[in-house]
Amino acid sequence: MYNLARELLFKLSAETSHELSIDLIGSGGRLGLNGLLTKAPASLPVNVMGLQFANPVGLAAGLDKNGDAIDGFAQLGFGFVEIGTVTPRAQPGNPKPRLFRLPEAEGIINRMGFNNHGVDHLLARVQAAKYKGVLGINIGKNFDTPVERAVDDYLICLDKVYRHASYVTVNVSSPNTPGLRSLQFGDSLKQLLEALRQRQEDLAQIHGKRVPLAIKIAPDMTDEETVQVAQALVETGMDAVIATNTTLSREGVKGLEHADQAGGLSGAPVREQSTHIVKVLATELAGRLPIIAVGGITEGKHAAEKIAAGASLVQIYSGFIYKGPALIREAVDAIAGLPQK
Repeated sequence: MYNLARELLFKLSAETSHELSIDLIGSGGRLGLNGLLTKAPASLPVNVMGLQFANPVGLAAGLDKNGDAIDGFAQLGFGFVEIGTVTPRAQPGNPKPRLFRLPEAEGIINRMGFNNHGVDHLLARVQAAKYKGVLGINIGKNFDTPVERAVDDYLICLDKVYRHASYVTVNVSSPNTPGLRSLQFGDSLKQLLEALRQRQEDLAQIHGKRVPLAIKIAPDMTDEETVQVAQALVETGMDAVIATNTTLSREGVKGLEHADQAGGLSGAPVREQSTHIVKVLATELAGRLPIIAVGGITEGKHAAEKIAAGASLVQIYSGFIYKGPALIREAVDAIAGLPQK
């Protein structure tokens, strides 16, 4: 059934079909119908960051930027749901067209630019949702906030989402907001992380609970840069790392229609590089920090590959678009089939 739906949706522009899909999934969630569309995945609970996940396969940020379909996605069998990226103020994002499918490669290029309705809208949607599972909220900076003031935007968002989130993801790796990726390196990264860690401690006292912080990084780093980031995360007391965001590389898609579009590439073409980053992180971190792996999971075995590389959890985005809800169950089954560590 999903193959037929995908065929119809793919006749529309990528962004139009995306918006329609969110509307349909959200409506199905409000009516409690989405659980009827697919067989539920096997039970595979896992504890990470002190949180209990129904299974280790989650929805990556970017699909539901505004939290409009939280219940709908949860009913499809995800073990956790991450919404966003959200910014302090609503912003339209980059000019259209800004989302492109590369079906021959099971890839997607986007230069959305953190289009969202703002953190207050997202929180209203979170409060309206019935979902009681693990909910991640992914935060970023507004496009017109200077990079040197980026920490202000992250702290505004953290203050607002803290008590509503199971964990908070700090997105410093989108390639579509000018200057954002510079926050991944050196003093800029440490200053941001130290400010977030201090605010986390303050908010834990205020709200009586500690909400973990995860940092989402890019795949376009050298091994040495990845090691430096890992060391900074440990030194500043972060709770997890999400690897990885989209890539600026066009390896594997050269010559395909839309391959030369600006933006971040996700889906199957980024799988190997993302998995390599997971391996580098796992070696350096040696269990001191959990890794959430995302990037190129289009088959169940790819999810198992990420776990075998050192991840504790995985997330899917582009694979869900190409394969539908059945991929969730397939990924859970593949992970369940791995030898016990």
